[in-house]
Amino acid sequence: MLPAADPAATIVLPPLDLRDETSLLGIVPAAPELDDDEPVAAEQPARRGEQVVPLRAVPAGDGYRSVHSVLTRTTAGTVVRGVVRGTGELLITLGVIVLLFAAYEVWGKSAIVASHQNDLDRQLEQQWAAPPTDAPPAEEEVEEEEAPPPLGPPPGDAIARLYIPVIGKHWVVVEGVEQDDIRYAPGHYPQTAMPGRVGNFSIAGHRNPATFWDLDRVQPGAAIVVETRDTWYVYEVTRNHIVKPSAVEVVAAVPGDPGATPAVAALTLTTCHPKWDNYERMIVHAELVAQQPRADGRPGVLGGLGA
Repeated sequence: MLPAADPAATIVLPPLDLRDETSLLGIVPAAPELDDDEPVAAEQPARRGEQVVPLRAVPAGDGYRSVHSVLTRTTAGTVVRGVVRGTGELLITLGVIVLLFAAYEVWGKSAIVASHQNDLDRQLEQQWAAPPTDAPPAEEEVEEEEAPPPLGPPPGDAIARLYIPVIGKHWVVVEGVEQDDIRYAPGHYPQTAMPGRVGNFSIAGHRNPATFWDLDRVQPGAAIVVETRDTWYVYEVTRNHIVKPSAVEVVAAVPGDPGATPAVAALTLTTCHPKWDNYERMIVHAELVAQQPRADGRPGVLGGLGA
């Protein structure tokens, strides 16, 4: 026979509607009453690595201390951990900024330069499609007095195309080497020779991924091609070296010898060195080895570059 139920321990529930699935929600059973003589389970001792925090307020001199004060009070350890945590967050933030800057330098600037290069390419095609404006002077005028030298193109105007097959790059070259001129394109030093002429056709370009980033790969024997309105000029690299920014003689008519009279058609490329800095200059020298009319088609050295 089952023992009789204790009325004091009986839990009385309100009438339920068994058809309603939510009828039991919110019902909290009454806590059973404990006998004063019933022993209370002893607290488990703390295991290694654990910290026991009292669950009741602890009496202090001026009142009671919060049960959380053990975990929140300032100690040397919390200060050190806070400094380490803050330093780590700062370093992570700086790392993200550096990565974003690098991404902009590689992809952002390259996209901007490519867009401006497309505009310059259209400008160059329009110039070449128009009839030449330079007419030869009349014989009488030449006999009477020497004709003045023709004016060069205005700064920022497209003047030629430059191809470097070994690095798979090509650009439209503009006139001028000021910052505004070479922001989106290599620029021609105004006082140097024009493409294919005896002298030194000198070009400056930024050391960024969109321009002369890989100029260190252009070593002696490599080909550099310049395209003008009527002619393809093929140059062969003779030297790649590093100089100080003050070494302006590299763009002289005879590179390295400003007082000499030029006898060959040379080409010089200048850019900053090393990458991401500008306290030196990288210089590439080349000499003209072949030329052909533009109407005859592209030189074979170009392959499919810029096609």
